[in-house]
Amino acid sequence: MKISCEEASTICNKSQYKEAGFWEIMKLKLHILMCKTCAKFTKQNTALTSLCERAGLNTLSESDKEAMKKDLEKHL
Repeated sequence: MKISCEEASTICNKSQYKEAGFWEIMKLKLHILMCKTCAKFTKQNTALTSLCERAGLNTLSESDKEAMKKDLEKHL
C-alpha cells in the first residue's frame, strides 16, 4: 500500500476537487504519516483550496472542460 511522493501529490490534488476515492485517501493519509514533505504539501494545498473557496473561485464546468480538451487536441 506504499505510494510514491508523486502519486501522493496526485491524490492530494484529486482530493482537493473531491475526485479521490476512499482507498486513495487512505493511502495518502498513510503516506503523509511517513513523509513530512508530502504532509507540508498537503497542508499548503488544503490552505490554498480554502482560500479559493472563500474568494468565490470556481472550476470549469464539465462541458467547458471537454471543449477546452477538444481545442487542445486540435492544436497538438
